[in-house]
This record gives sequence, C-alpha cells and structure tokens, in this order.
Amino acid sequence: MPSKDYDESEEALLKEEVDPRRSIDEGSEDESAALVGREQKGTTARAYEKKSPGFFTLRWPGRRGICVCLLLFLGIIGAIAASGFYVYQIDPPYGQSPPFYPTPLGGTDKSWAESYKKAAALVRQMDLIEKVNITTGVGWGNDLCVGNTGPAVHVGFPPLCLQDGPLGIRFADHITAFPAGITIAATWNRDLMYRRGRAHAKEARLKGVNVLLGPSMGPMGRMPAGGRNWEGFGADPVLQGIAAAETIKGIQDEGVQATAKHLVGQEQEHFRQQFEWGVPHAISSNIDDRTLHELYAWPFAESIRAGVASVMCSYNQVNNSYACDNSKLLNGLIKDEMGFQGYIQSDWLAKRSGIASALAGLDMDMPGDGKFWLDGNSLWGEKLTIGALNESLPLERLNDMITRIVAAWYQLGQDDKRTWPAPPPEGDGGPSFSSWTDDEIGNLHHFSGENITGVVNKFVDVQGTGDDFHGRLAKEIAVEATVLLKNEDNVLPMSRKGFSGTPPPELKFNVGIFGEDAGPGEGPNSCKDRGCNQGTLASGWGSGAVEFPYLVTPYQALEAEFDRKHVNITGHLSNDIPAASTVASQDLCLVFVNSDSGEGHIKWKDVAGDRPDISIQKGGDKLVQAVAKDCGKGKGTTIVIVHSVGPAILESWIDLPNIKGVIWANLPGQESGNALASVLFGDSDPSGRLQYTLGKSLPSYGPGAQIKYYPDAVLPQQDFTEGLLIDYRHFDALSIAPRYEFGFGLSYTSFAYSDLKLTTLKPKSLLPDPRPSAATEPPKYDSKLPDPSTALFPMDMHRVNQRIYPYISSVSDIKNGTYPYPDGWDTPNPPSPAGGGLGGNPSLFEDHLAVSFTVTNTGSRAGKDVAQVYISFPPDVRNEGGEKVEFPVRVLRQFEKVSLEPGEKKVVEVRLRRKDLSFWDIWRQNWVLPTEGEIGVEVGRSSRNVTLRGSW
Repeated sequence: MPSKDYDESEEALLKEEVDPRRSIDEGSEDESAALVGREQKGTTARAYEKKSPGFFTLRWPGRRGICVCLLLFLGIIGAIAASGFYVYQIDPPYGQSPPFYPTPLGGTDKSWAESYKKAAALVRQMDLIEKVNITTGVGWGNDLCVGNTGPAVHVGFPPLCLQDGPLGIRFADHITAFPAGITIAATWNRDLMYRRGRAHAKEARLKGVNVLLGPSMGPMGRMPAGGRNWEGFGADPVLQGIAAAETIKGIQDEGVQATAKHLVGQEQEHFRQQFEWGVPHAISSNIDDRTLHELYAWPFAESIRAGVASVMCSYNQVNNSYACDNSKLLNGLIKDEMGFQGYIQSDWLAKRSGIASALAGLDMDMPGDGKFWLDGNSLWGEKLTIGALNESLPLERLNDMITRIVAAWYQLGQDDKRTWPAPPPEGDGGPSFSSWTDDEIGNLHHFSGENITGVVNKFVDVQGTGDDFHGRLAKEIAVEATVLLKNEDNVLPMSRKGFSGTPPPELKFNVGIFGEDAGPGEGPNSCKDRGCNQGTLASGWGSGAVEFPYLVTPYQALEAEFDRKHVNITGHLSNDIPAASTVASQDLCLVFVNSDSGEGHIKWKDVAGDRPDISIQKGGDKLVQAVAKDCGKGKGTTIVIVHSVGPAILESWIDLPNIKGVIWANLPGQESGNALASVLFGDSDPSGRLQYTLGKSLPSYGPGAQIKYYPDAVLPQQDFTEGLLIDYRHFDALSIAPRYEFGFGLSYTSFAYSDLKLTTLKPKSLLPDPRPSAATEPPKYDSKLPDPSTALFPMDMHRVNQRIYPYISSVSDIKNGTYPYPDGWDTPNPPSPAGGGLGGNPSLFEDHLAVSFTVTNTGSRAGKDVAQVYISFPPDVRNEGGEKVEFPVRVLRQFEKVSLEPGEKKVVEVRLRRKDLSFWDIWRQNWVLPTEGEIGVEVGRSSRNVTLRGSW
C-alpha cells in the first residue's frame, strides 16, 4: 500500500514531483535535475577535493567523545527505525548538478532510420491508451515474465516479455546456466563473448522472451566485496566495454533486444533501494564528471555504439538524484551525448516519480507498480494518461517514448511472424514459461488473487542438441576462463594415472579431494535464486541467477577422469577439518574453497548481498592450512582450487611450501567440473587472466573500495573520492604490491613478445571533429489530444486485481492548471560537442594509432596468451581551466587473445581510437587528445608484466 499521505489526484502528484523542498522519495524533480554534469567554473572539479554532502555526519573527537557519538549514532538509527514521520521531514541534499531538458528525440541515426520510419507509421495509428499501455508494465506477477508491457491491440503490437538475466533465462526450465559475466571476462576472448551472447539469446527467443535484461556493466567492481560484481565483466572500463559490446552483438544478432544495465554507480547492495535497508532513501553515489565519463559510463557508450536496444537505470541515486529520474543522466548523457536511439527502462521499482521521470528521459516503467511491490498504484499507467490529457506531459515526449520502444522492436526484426509468432489468441507465440510456478497449468495473473488459469509452462527445451548443445559452449567458456595462479615445480598438468611417469606395478596413487566446494551439497537449486553458499559454487545469487538444468561437480568429474586402475580417490566433501591420518595417506591433495555473494534482497548468514569482507568463506582457509600441513605426511603436493564471485584474500596459506598449485576457477556454470578437469589434466591450456586485482588485504584496495555497511544519514552518501583510481590503477598509483595483478595468469607453455611498431593512422589533434548534424529527422506527429472520454475504463472489460491499466476512472480526473515544470525546463540545453552519433561524436571512434608486435610460443605445448595494450598519458597536461590533469600510471586500452602452436609466432595488430587516447575535459565538456608530450604505449601479459614499450 502507498504511504498514508499519498494524494491520488494527478494534480497533487505533479506538485509533489517538482517541489524542490520535498523529500526525494516523494517524487521531487530534484531527482531529474541532478547528476554530475559540468562542474561550474570557479568551483572544484575533482571529486577527491569535494566535501561529503551528507548530513548527520559524525566526527570522532577522541575517546571522551566516543560515547557521546555512539549514543548520537544509535539515536539516529533508532529514529530511522521508529519514526518514518520524522525522517520524511528532513530535506536531503538538493540541486547538486544541472538539469537537462528537453529529452532529445530519437530517430536521428541512419542505422535506425528504417526502424523509426516503420515505428512512426504504427504509432500514428495508436490511440493514447495504447501508447501508455506500452510504456507501463502491467505490474509484478501479472503476466508470465518478470516484466511485461501491455499490447496495442488495434495496431497489432504485442505485449513485450522482459526477462532476467545476464547468464541465462531466470525462472525458466530446460535452459543453460552459462558461466557468469565475471567468468566470460576472464577469458579475454571476444569470440566467446559473442557466442555466449548469441546462444543465450537463442534460448530467450525460443522461450518467447523479447528483451533480455543483460548484459550487466554496472557495478564496475569499485568495491571488491560488492554483491553483484560477478554479473559484470571486471574492474576496468575497457574490458567491461568490449565484453558488453560483444555480448550485445551476439544477443541482438539473434533478434532479441539486449539491455545495458545498471546505469550507473550501483557499486554496492547495501542501501541500494529506499526502505529495503531501514532508511527512507537509496544511497547516493557521488561521482565527478570526469570519473563518470572515463570510468563508469565508458561501457555504456560502447554498448550504445554496438546498437543496444535498451538501457536500464539503477536503483541508487547519483549525486543525490535517483538515477531513473535524472535528466542530466538520461537526457543529457545517454540520449544527447551518446546519441542513444533505443529506450530507457527502469530497474524494478527504481523510478521514484511520475511525470517528472518521463520528462527526465525515462521511456518505460518496470514492472509498473508504484513505490511498493504489488501496490497496484502505478506512478505511470493511468496517471501518465491524465498527464497527457491535462498537458502536463507534452504529447511530443509521450510520442518519443513509445516510438523508441516500437523502433527497437522493428530494429531487432521482432515484427517477423516467422520467428516471432503473435501471442494468443492470434497465435501460439509469447512466453512459453511462467516465472511464478513450475506447473503446466497455472494462474495467468499469478499475484492477482484471481483464479484465471491456463497453460503457463510448455516445457520447451532450448538447450540445443548435438554440436549445438549449449553445454559444450558453457564448458569451453569455463575452460578458457580458468586462471592458473601458481604452478611450482610444474605440478600441473596432472596425469590421469596419478604418477608423472610409468605407474609402479601394484602401487596406487592416492588422491584426496577436500572441501564442500568440490561436491553437490544439497543440490544446485536447493536455495531460492541460489541464495546460499552450499556445495560447489558455480553462480552468485539473485535476479542474475538461473535454475541449473544440471551441475557437474568437480568431484564428479575428477572421479570419472582419473584412471581408477592406478588411482585411489578419497573424498571429504566438507569444510570440517579431516582426520590427520586421512590427509597423511594422500600423495596429492586437492582442496576446494569459495566465496559467494549476490543481490541485496537475499541474505545468507552474514552476507547481505555484499560480502562483509573478501575472505574465503565457511572456514576454507583453515581447511587449506590443515590439509597442506598433513598431506603426504608433509611431503605430499597440495593444489587449491578457488571458486569466487570476486577478489578473495589468500595470504594465510598462499606461501605454504606444500601448496604447489592454485587455480582461480571463477563462477563456471553448469559444466564446472568438466571444465576444471580439462585444465587440470592438460587437455586445455589455462588461458584465463585475472579481470581484477587480487590484493593482500581489503584495505590495500583503498578507502573507496570499502562497502558502506552502516548509514551515515537518512540519505546515505557514497563519495567516489578516489576518482579514476580503482583496482589496479589504485595499486599502481600507490606502488602497492598485489598478490596477483590485473591481467595475470600462468600457462603450461611460455611466450615471448618482440618487434613493437607504432604507426600513425591519423595525426594528433586536440579535439574531435565538430558535432555532425543529425543524419535523419525524428518523426513528427499530430499534436491534437483526444477527447478524455475515450480514455475511460471500458464498462464491459474485467479489471484484473492489482493489474496496471492505462485507463482513467473519470473525466473529472483531468484537471487543467499551471504545471510547475522543473528548474531548467524553459532553458533548453545546447547539444554536447561530444555527441552526434551512437556512443558519441563519430570522430571519437576513428583509428589514430596502430600498435603491432610479435608473439611467439617459446614452449613445448600449444597455448593461448592474452596480449594486453596499456597507455600512459604525458606528465604535464592541463585542461581548459588551467588545472593540471592527473592520470593513472597506466590504463588498459586494447587486448587480443592469441592461440599458438609450439614455436609458432604471430604478428598482432590492434588499433587505438581517438577516444582511447583522450581524457574528458570538464571545462570543454569534450574529449581531449593531448598534442604536447608523448603518450606511452606498453604491451605485455598483465598490468605489471610489460615487456614492450614505445611512445607516440
């Protein structure tokens, strides 16, 4: 139910949305007016000089003051918990970044021109009700998918099915549980990224899913303990951007719409949503303009350039403005500067206002409910209809919203009835599964409470068969993502007979497999949404997880692969310390440990989405130490295998003399054990490379890497004061030695790099070309409003309980008056000079520098290496404001995975674009390529193993 002070009249709703002194969660327009835009001249431009904008900030004055401060803190928490009324009277920070109005119209890019032409023709035939019906979800659980739009029946536009998630089809049967995003990133293999996206989309299409809610490129991994880092592609914007773009191409080449999410700054789960953590406001990620452009928004620009159909805005606030109600973010950054032609959808209940969010650039409201799940009181739906009829919502904005959605449908060919048959009653298309029940017959509107039943699950097997069986691809990805961290004395690869040479007659090799993570536990699907850590870890938890069709455990695979004529296997599939005598009798000890996390709505033990630390969980460290100490009476070989959602601390055992090998297996998906066995026995080279840094302690990642576990205000503040210096950039800047650096990974062979050549393809120039004019004109529509009576709820139509409809109840709901538009509404923003095409100004993506080098396999085995190209900027660069620009020591800009036979060499060439060689100048509001001084180019096997250096 909505809050008791909620006024159902549209007039009151609109006033709440724009009153700048109202609390943000009541829909104030300050949400749509704020983000990091251009810092004003005369004020600081660097985030690390910015003071915390929070209130109720505690200063610790010393021991005598600690008790007073603790009492004050406890009092604040008590007030938050006990008195919702009190906290609603406190104004949150307001007006911290500029507005951007109006919303740029879609239909300006030639690659989308034909789709917009078709969309405009269809939209012109729609009435107001149909337009609103497509922009607003029908409500949580009111149709079969996690997100469902209403149809435009009279023109033949179907309801759209939107479904999680980034690694498979959530809540569906007979699908593939692919390796997670963090795992595909560890492959550093563009082809696998593309193929995974395409196979995933094929399953979605065959299940009737129009829109996949993935890939995820936010969080970036600023905080190594962040709960959902595993859904994305690692702690670097270029790696994230390339993986996202390849995934999107794969998904959309199959005709399914991809979603780039979560925009932006949702780096932790604690306080991500208002009320979810006992505070009335979601956390604010306070990000400076340059950091936003060069780090967190980078992969979104690459996604838009790849043609992504949809962008999802996040739960959190950005500079004290809800991301989904934020005009500078949605209108300014995504639609103007990045030239986005698709539609922006909200994360589920992330939108916090009504008309204000539409004005700010939001195009689709998901799942359609209001401020609370299943409240049936949408902030859009009927209220969007009223807003259009009383002219508070410009018809041009509504037409642009619906045109963007319909154009994306045409762009992906979803109007083709051969591959996208119409849903019942016109055809047999639409979703073939239910997100809410496993039964064949079920409620068509599950949470309505009404007994309207039908076939909801058709049990369509979409996993593929034969050579196209997607489990093969899942294994291939998991194999190439496996990172070999340690291999002393070349203990790996192992022999299936145990002994490295000819097995002695009548003597068996003893292998002990230890740890719960090696075994099945209670089964892979025993916990809802995979929301616990038991058995072998192959996925994190939450909306990004799926039901495993099967899960091959490491123990199962190893038991099958070892030659049992020569090998005895002892299994201790528990983290309890085994008997010393059991361990002592082993020649080889394989120890499995893990670390899990997930989405914040699920808590497992002390892991409330975000991990409380980055330790190995469930006593795994003690297990490793005990086994390593006693294995073979102290003379055996111990190999540790780690499955993890992100970085973990290995310091308590990594240097123990008996631990000869360590494998980082990430989150491998359903083929976990088979993939691991392939690497352990040497069928495949371990070609995975770290997609983040493994530090020696959590503090070594820096102050900005720490999760905010306790609120510092009723609107928690998270200041990104480290700017660009996350992960390896932070370690490099402070000369901190990691345990294993970003990009690191060993191989069973060896490689050499030589013959670096830099070739200028286009000379240096300070700025990109002037912004080009729009390639095509946006559609134009009749601005005449319909008679309000045409929007009334049909008298002969059954109204499903809790379902969101676009109809109005009475023409008296339409109240005319002066609409209080948000600050900046009457002052249209000029177009960004950095815009003009998909992803930004087209000249940003022109190649300026070719980097070529030779990679040679100097070993005796075939193998794959990841050649990584980093750049460093000149030391004395100043922006337009005269300020010295600080840069990381080096930043990744390209990579290439190379497969080589023994003795083979290949010349590799990668190209660097203008944007790769530029920085964001907050004064010019544009990308600037330094023309004075030299840009360093480094090529190597990791961020700290650079073997070739040059300058340009």
